Amino acid sequence: MTHLTGVDYAVMLLYFVFVLGIGFTLKRSVKTSEDFFLSGRSIPAWVTGLAFLSANLGAQEVIGMGASGAKYGIATSHFYWIGAIPAMVFVGLFMMPFYYGSRARSVPEYLKLRFDEKTRALNAVSFATMTVFSSGISLYAMGKLLNLLLGWSFDVSILIAAGIVLAYIFFGGLTSAIYNEVLQFFLIVLGFAPLVFLGLRAVGGWHGLSAKLAAAAVTNGYAPGAYTRSWAFMGHASQNPVGVEWFGLVMGLGFVLSFGYWCTDFLVVQRAMAANSMTAARRTPLIAAIPKMLFPFLVIFPGMIALVVTSPRAAPAASAVVAPAAVVAEAPAGLVPPKIDAATGQPLHDARGRVVLDYDMATPMLLVNFFPAGLLGLGLTALLASFMSGMAGNVTAFNTVWTYDLYQSYVRPGQDDAHYLRMGRIATVAGIAISIACAYVATRFNNIMDFLQLVFAFVNAPLFATFALGMFWKRTTGHGAFAGLVSGTLAAAIHHGLSLPAGATAGVKGGYFGVVTTYPSELAQTFWTAIFAWVTCFVVTILVSLVTRPRAEAELTGLVYGLTAKPQDTVLRWYERPIVLASVVLALTLVLNLIFF
Repeated sequence: MTHLTGVDYAVMLLYFVFVLGIGFTLKRSVKTSEDFFLSGRSIPAWVTGLAFLSANLGAQEVIGMGASGAKYGIATSHFYWIGAIPAMVFVGLFMMPFYYGSRARSVPEYLKLRFDEKTRALNAVSFATMTVFSSGISLYAMGKLLNLLLGWSFDVSILIAAGIVLAYIFFGGLTSAIYNEVLQFFLIVLGFAPLVFLGLRAVGGWHGLSAKLAAAAVTNGYAPGAYTRSWAFMGHASQNPVGVEWFGLVMGLGFVLSFGYWCTDFLVVQRAMAANSMTAARRTPLIAAIPKMLFPFLVIFPGMIALVVTSPRAAPAASAVVAPAAVVAEAPAGLVPPKIDAATGQPLHDARGRVVLDYDMATPMLLVNFFPAGLLGLGLTALLASFMSGMAGNVTAFNTVWTYDLYQSYVRPGQDDAHYLRMGRIATVAGIAISIACAYVATRFNNIMDFLQLVFAFVNAPLFATFALGMFWKRTTGHGAFAGLVSGTLAAAIHHGLSLPAGATAGVKGGYFGVVTTYPSELAQTFWTAIFAWVTCFVVTILVSLVTRPRAEAELTGLVYGLTAKPQDTVLRWYERPIVLASVVLALTLVLNLIFF
């Protein structure tokens, strides 16, 4: 257990007071349901841009990407440079005009306008389920962190953490969440930049880190550069730690999961919809993309460093987590501890007899071993900030979809605005409660990012096929969209149920229908699950649409490309135009891919 000083606690307490103060202060400005759910569509682009990024920058990214950095190396950067940036550019240039221009209050409501009620209902239910799962992952990560650092029980930790998030969303709604997300963005940068600096200095800079990771790669049966080069070993799944070839990576992550998340997930789209103009809404994801492309250096590098660095302190790093000498002996040379069997107190082993590492602890272990008093409080506060921004984003999206798309539409339609505002606050409490239950499901995975990507494969992958056809093919029908979504989700379940990652046992990780094929890693299984879901939804939607009656073109104005007027940029400066920002973002992303090729 880590012993924090008074200075560390003071930094954390100051943050808690400030966050809760924002919620209580903004309570006065929340007078209508639109204020609570959409911030009255009054927030400037730079604020919504940082909130767009921070809503995704939850504990599952800060801790999960650090875990993936330790597990997969620099190849984790694919989640950013092909798995985020191109999709963020696409949603800003092409999809925000439909979302913002239609004045829809949520993504499911856009589906109602474009298709029909049943498609909206299906997406609302699946999205609400996904958000509480994702929120539960954030709770799990933070509960585990507080258990390690402060010695609190896991149960007490998640209850306290959930209570803080509940308080400031309950009073301030989306506006409170957005302004707290901006604060949390800067805290995360200030908290993690020193961690990367100290870690790199300890391993001898980038060249020293590369040398140590080369030895780790050879030990694990890969080429020396497998952990430090992102594309060079993607020719075959067996040549890289991710366990996927270039096609599965580009199609599964770069296209299906990436576009499925950034283009259709109301969690992030909601931030852009709170912007004060169409141009600001389009610029929101483009502004967010600039810091997003640099975040691998803040969140992936700590995991890579933790895999090979030794603690600068006298006590072994693993002893902070586990006491038995046998456990310490089985721990890796770096700071990443083994995952412990709760029943025996001994390290877990996979089906191949290898110790299962607790990759989720990579970044926290680096933090507690390298940060001195005071700075440790800042680092811990940065982790708390990442948890709060991610969980708050999911909860605000959940309460909006529940209230507008489910409760108002099917349970109590026609009530006054004050009634729906009260329901939004009740939904906030319910969303937090369900998230707590989901936190316990996340304990079954040794990398929470793998678990989150699997959830996206079931929900977002088929949804993106529906959106792509609905927005760009006017012949798509509501019956086709609904049949496609159902078929895509079933295809994901069938593929996942017939496959299994190497070393795993049948159960929550797949194989529950029988094992037909085995993938080298959980991510490889997830990417191909997403591909099967997307292709199935795409094909079924087209086939059903061709034999069902389409809507009249007049009803699709503002909802389909080609039937919607092109948005006019209202900015005066040329460098503020969305197309210019998009070009700069894509050029810089290409450069980063080439540098780490």
